[in-house]
Amino acid sequence: MIVLGADPLTIEDVVRVARGGEEVRVSGGARSRIAEGRAHLVAMLKRGDRIYGVNTGVGGNAGISLAADEMEQFQFNLVTYLGCATGAPLPSDVVRAAMVLRMATFVTGTSAVRNELNDGLAALLNKGITPIVPRYGSVGASGDLMPSAYIARALIGQGEVEYKGKRIPALDALRDARVYPVGFAPKEALALINGTTVMTAVATLVYVDAFRILRAFLQAVALSVEAMQAPAQPFDAWLHERKGHPGQIAVAAYVRAKLEGSHYTTESSGQSCYSLRCVPQGLGQVWEALDTARPTLEREINSANDNPLIDPATGTMYKGGNFYGGHIARLLDGWKIDFAAIANWGNSLLAVLVDDRFSGGLPANLTPKPGVNSGFKAIQLSVTALTCAIRQMAGPSSIHSLPTEQYNQDVVSLGMHSAVTAMDALDCLRNETAMVLIAAAQAVDLRGGPSKLGSGASKTHQKVREIVDFSEKDRPFGWEIAVLSAKIGAGELD
Repeated sequence: MIVLGADPLTIEDVVRVARGGEEVRVSGGARSRIAEGRAHLVAMLKRGDRIYGVNTGVGGNAGISLAADEMEQFQFNLVTYLGCATGAPLPSDVVRAAMVLRMATFVTGTSAVRNELNDGLAALLNKGITPIVPRYGSVGASGDLMPSAYIARALIGQGEVEYKGKRIPALDALRDARVYPVGFAPKEALALINGTTVMTAVATLVYVDAFRILRAFLQAVALSVEAMQAPAQPFDAWLHERKGHPGQIAVAAYVRAKLEGSHYTTESSGQSCYSLRCVPQGLGQVWEALDTARPTLEREINSANDNPLIDPATGTMYKGGNFYGGHIARLLDGWKIDFAAIANWGNSLLAVLVDDRFSGGLPANLTPKPGVNSGFKAIQLSVTALTCAIRQMAGPSSIHSLPTEQYNQDVVSLGMHSAVTAMDALDCLRNETAMVLIAAAQAVDLRGGPSKLGSGASKTHQKVREIVDFSEKDRPFGWEIAVLSAKIGAGELD
């Protein structure tokens, strides 16, 4: 069980809830903070204070005051009018991650919600009720308003959810799970929708998956070095310590461990092509970018990111912009460039493997009988297509800000656009990595088989061969690519 409010959440904690179905509860200390924050808000309302989003409209309507009997209706309306998102639903693990991240904000006590609201989110998570959330609608400025509204409305029995493997009305799921709908008290709907919740959920899962895919890709590199009988010296520790970049050193060490004990790699003074020789220098920055992103990502995971915020200790209200998704948008935009770098590398690596002008004696297109068989021609085409798609998605989203919402949101982060494109690009990269692994394993077998492989490369070859047989003649690879890609995504090649 994950206890929120006792210690800061880690990336791994979020994944355990999002993908592992780990149950959540709120610590006693956090419940006290939440109650204190709420009590301050109630006192302000009793004094007749004017509070943004509570007894006023929001955004461009902030100058409009609300009567006391309109405040609860307004909160209901907030999640209702935002029900115009479009596109394919976000994956259920992203939605579950977003739900626990909203709870992480609430346990700071700064959102001035009731404990009952946080308990409602916990009940949805613990009962396996996952709102259906379309992917397009957020500009990432006042946070992920629209996708967060689709999560919020499930608490009151609106919209659709995934429950017990089916897509059904939220109210039906609540009834079956014996979860009571939670009505919204003043400020609570605003607190649910106003924050970086969904983009950060995507970034958290992308972070985990990107590392898995990078390591799987480096295993494909190791198999390719073996199949091409390339020198191992370019991965020696001394060389990379002279450069000094931690990511470069880590990538070299990872590949070197896979090649240890190899009887294919050479000690010749010759130089292999860059796709085999310069991997630590070319992809080390990708490793480093992911490695150094953890503090930024975990700060956002544990942040108070809605507006206005109340200090539960003093009762001071702060009107600001912690909902703005700039930090997460920048992370994701940078990662997209990294994904394109890996994709380019995979395209070049495969081009060397399949071309008998450069492959050092391997048959054309990695088939024992070229001509009647086209071998890995189609896989090369597919890899190139995926590389182009990833490159197209690699363009930064955050620079495309447009004013919106009556010029209240005149600059927007577009963090959710960064998130969706990063998620889609990574999906393409996982499939490309699976194809490069299949081709590299084929090349090893054509060179002489796995008996001469280094210890780590041999394990990789075995894992690939558990799914994908050697290709003697042409056959469709689609199913095998999908299964291997899923294994990569699950971290089963690590």
